[in-house]
Amino acid sequence: MQLRFTQLADQLKRTVAPVYLCCGDEPYQLGEAARLVRERARQAGFDERAVLDADASFDWGLLTAAAETMSLFSMRKLIELRIGKLGKEGGAAIRAYCQRACSDNLLLILAPDLKWKDLQTPWVKAAEALGVLLEVKPLKERELQSWLKARLLDAGFQPDAGVAALLAERAEGNLLAAVQEIEKLRLLHEPGSLTLDDLHGNLADSARYDLFALTDAALNADRARVQHILSVLRGEGTADTLVLWVLARELRMLVEVAGAMARRASPEPLFTAHRVPRLRQDTITQALRRLPPMLLQRLLQQCLQADLAIKGQTPGDPWQHLASIADVLSGGASLSS
Repeated sequence: MQLRFTQLADQLKRTVAPVYLCCGDEPYQLGEAARLVRERARQAGFDERAVLDADASFDWGLLTAAAETMSLFSMRKLIELRIGKLGKEGGAAIRAYCQRACSDNLLLILAPDLKWKDLQTPWVKAAEALGVLLEVKPLKERELQSWLKARLLDAGFQPDAGVAALLAERAEGNLLAAVQEIEKLRLLHEPGSLTLDDLHGNLADSARYDLFALTDAALNADRARVQHILSVLRGEGTADTLVLWVLARELRMLVEVAGAMARRASPEPLFTAHRVPRLRQDTITQALRRLPPMLLQRLLQQCLQADLAIKGQTPGDPWQHLASIADVLSGGASLSS
């Protein structure tokens, strides 16, 4: 059985499969999937846990031994197998396990480096036929909003329309950042109704200006807010390298989208590649009407100068470089030649 991450919790409520193979390079989903399986296994009486780290020198006989060894304290065992590169011996061992799987064992395989072509191998097919194959991938826009709404409800909130969408936009596909934001809301806000004003208030009044608020303000041509956010970030001790990373990341995306628009090509593939939420796409296209491609290229060159200043290789205050870049991006005077 093949499942998406958002389907795992419901599947675990219905039954516990003999094998769970979790793969993919989205770290939060992979870790959360493993946690959900472990938690459900404990509830189902798999009280003992054996962890096997299958590196290049791993003895695959240990998997057989873990499956066959009885415990003095528990009749049921969760075997957690963490694999990197899997050779023929490893694949054969997992296939053999699946052929003689015991109901007193639950096998959880964590394979973050598994590639799409590996999904067609016999050992993966054997695990999928017996249990669950979960390939974690970045959540699509609607999936992410639904998932965030469920998390907000679990946290005791009743979110108004648009709250989950705003959280999804600010997280930009980073599930860990979104979860951390919800945890902060639990500390700052009483359970119950949660409005957009509450969300904006918690983001602003607590002085927790995240780095992406800077680019949002710049694209909206709010020069005063841009400089205020920079002041707060500097005062809170935010690393200048992180601010530069956010500005350079935004500028690279803008240059690519501007190039596509100049060729009269659709920017949609670029928005998808850069994981730009739909709520930001109109803001970006409007901003590009006032930002010539040559100016964006010069701002990227200015990012290089800021990087050199941060590293101490050129004189000057790095924060002045950052403030200049952000100001021009928000509609300030153009950089001198």
